[in-house]
Amino acid sequence: MAGERPEEHRAFVALHGAALGASGVPPLYWERLRHKLENEVFDAGEFFGIMQVEEVEEEEDDNEEIEGELKKKPNPGNELCYKVIVTNENGLQAANPNSIFLIDHAWTYRVEHARQQLLHVPGLLHRMANLMGIDFHGEVADEGAIEQVLQEMWKYNQTYQLSQGTAEEKVPVWYIMDEFGSRIQHSDEPTFATAPLFYIPQQIAYTVLWPLRDLETGEEVTRDYAYGETDRLIRKCMLLPWAPTEVLDVNYSTPEPSEDHYQAILNKNKEKLPVAINPPVYDKNKIFKVYTDLPQILNNLKHPRFEFTEDEGEADILYNFSHFKDYRKLSEERPHVMLNQFPCEHLLTVKDCLASISRRVGGTEGPKWLPRTFNLHTELPQFISYFQQRERRGEDNHWICKPWNLARSLDTHITNNLHNIIRHRESSPKVVSKYIESPVLFHREDVGMVKFDIRYVVLLRSIKPLKLYAYDVFWLRFSNRAFSLDDLDDYEKHFTVMNYASGVTLKQVHYDEFIPLFEKQYPEYSWKTVQAEIFKAFAELFQAASAKPAPFGICDYPSSRAVYAIDLMLKWDTTRDGKRTMQPQVLEVNFNPDCDRACKYHPTFFNDVFSTLFLDETNNCHVTYIV
Repeated sequence: MAGERPEEHRAFVALHGAALGASGVPPLYWERLRHKLENEVFDAGEFFGIMQVEEVEEEEDDNEEIEGELKKKPNPGNELCYKVIVTNENGLQAANPNSIFLIDHAWTYRVEHARQQLLHVPGLLHRMANLMGIDFHGEVADEGAIEQVLQEMWKYNQTYQLSQGTAEEKVPVWYIMDEFGSRIQHSDEPTFATAPLFYIPQQIAYTVLWPLRDLETGEEVTRDYAYGETDRLIRKCMLLPWAPTEVLDVNYSTPEPSEDHYQAILNKNKEKLPVAINPPVYDKNKIFKVYTDLPQILNNLKHPRFEFTEDEGEADILYNFSHFKDYRKLSEERPHVMLNQFPCEHLLTVKDCLASISRRVGGTEGPKWLPRTFNLHTELPQFISYFQQRERRGEDNHWICKPWNLARSLDTHITNNLHNIIRHRESSPKVVSKYIESPVLFHREDVGMVKFDIRYVVLLRSIKPLKLYAYDVFWLRFSNRAFSLDDLDDYEKHFTVMNYASGVTLKQVHYDEFIPLFEKQYPEYSWKTVQAEIFKAFAELFQAASAKPAPFGICDYPSSRAVYAIDLMLKWDTTRDGKRTMQPQVLEVNFNPDCDRACKYHPTFFNDVFSTLFLDETNNCHVTYIV
């Protein structure tokens, strides 16, 4: 375009070209897009109009499916809906570089803040209720209207993620387009495409809209709500929030994935497996040189058989915070060097893999010690079928959505809304696990009966033979509000991780204080018996994880050792003869856990760990042999 400076365009492409290319925005439009972004040009109104349509369902006696859908609608009968149409008298040409448009976002938020924003941001609830067709005319925020918006918003939500920043900053952002963008309807043969774009100079996100073909005046603007998905069944599942349907005919059993699945994960992780080596043999009085980047070890390892080195090349032990990748090179060049990681340990520490390998114990339903879990990326139809079957039987349907590979409860959501779960699949890779609706609770005098979870540190000495120890001290975390199966977005009621949340009380009870309190609250259940069940679950988990050779199981590499933290809860279960039991529920396995509290209250912690793992000396080391 005349007057445009090429250096400005080059700078724009340098900042945004990768994102635009990944979103499929044709380069033809990039220059005009830059101009519109820079000058905040919202010219969609010159080309499009919103049309209100009254949909009249035709009655057909022989069409039972339509009648069934009508019965399921909250207000069967004639419904108002909106369409966006091309109103420009010349239509719209896809080859015109100006045929790209900005859509503003009416509401941008993170899910955990949604309720508070609807309560406190002036005008937000009114606007959202209006946009979603919810009856709300009051000035004061109404809990009923807020609840309706929180349910309905999953039909309007879109999402993006920042690629840089802290773990908290990378948590997916959800947004609802303005009234124009939100009125664009779905079509399997769309006339337009949309994509979010974060405009870096202004630090603001827009949605861009561009045509996929030429359109004449009066033609409808549509987009594909399941854009990019070609599998018919998956599309049907993704579109379920807008087109309710049942998938009860889908078998909800989830067998362990194929070997190709594990091989693909190994390739994606860029991990190179080691060659076979003989277990290294060391002099019984040898002093080992340790290279580590972990301050907790540098400050707390005082054992006389270990000394630190800043030269990685002379180290006998590598104890690193970040994941090691090239085991092949290490095994070929320095097979005697021990390290604090196992090849393929992601099979334990990544949540979708944990669920997959656990099926070796419990079959397609999974073991009793793991909540029923589905991979939303690969098992969406099975999950929806299972959810709908439970719904039909009147069973509890509370679920927890978790990212595959984030800790500290980040981007983790509890819901009984199927649409919510389906849409969460679009943000980042997630599993969905059955939420424990009947947890064993702990009585806090200041609060009442609260949820709690337990963290055990386990030490994996070897795979063949399988040698696993548990540290004798365990750690407890408590919710801050009495448990009930409501207020699902109340973090302090449903979550126990309080040490990373600002301004939140962190309740601490030491393990040796906890045991007598627990046994007083539950006199029929000795902690020794409960812990035996916990250790039995750990044994089965690690046997499953090591049952197959790498990359289908944890690799048997003789120079590897590892420390993991296993987080678990207890739930009430009933045996066949009607007896109530406490069933351990493994929540996750953490690589290189934060051992700050361990070091603070148990100064010999890392001496015990290193002695057990690297010296094979467990006397006076506060560990229990599990397998």
